[in-house]
Amino acid sequence: MVDAYALADADEVAAVLAWLAEHPRVTEALGGPGRVSGEREAPWPHLRVAAGPGGDLGNLTWRTEPEVTLELYGDPGGWPGPAALSRILKVCAVAATELPVAPPTPGLPIISGVRPSGVLLESPLETGQPRWVMGLLITQHPNPEIP
Repeated sequence: MVDAYALADADEVAAVLAWLAEHPRVTEALGGPGRVSGEREAPWPHLRVAAGPGGDLGNLTWRTEPEVTLELYGDPGGWPGPAALSRILKVCAVAATELPVAPPTPGLPIISGVRPSGVLLESPLETGQPRWVMGLLITQHPNPEIP
């Protein structure tokens, strides 16, 4: 028997955040550890992982595909430049696509796919601080191994 209610308890943002915070390619691309969180904060560049505005919840019994947003912030002084920030965010997105190979967490849904939901967008803050944004669709389903 599959517990569809496990989908209600799923925290795809926490799963992606934890994965990217420990991913060696992300740490390298960002310039060191401690640069992935759920907040816009220094040190820069910094990746913020948050709930996205889209996705597909299906019928909430088997497969859902919620959206997670990746926001990459540069230094308020304007560095690194647009090309570097675009590349760093793509490294983070590619690293997130590796999440389905991670062992499933007991009691939580299985993440079976990660894919972009749209385009990579340069979206600086009103202050001029650089920011690049993209969405990822996280395909997940209840873990059939959980009674």
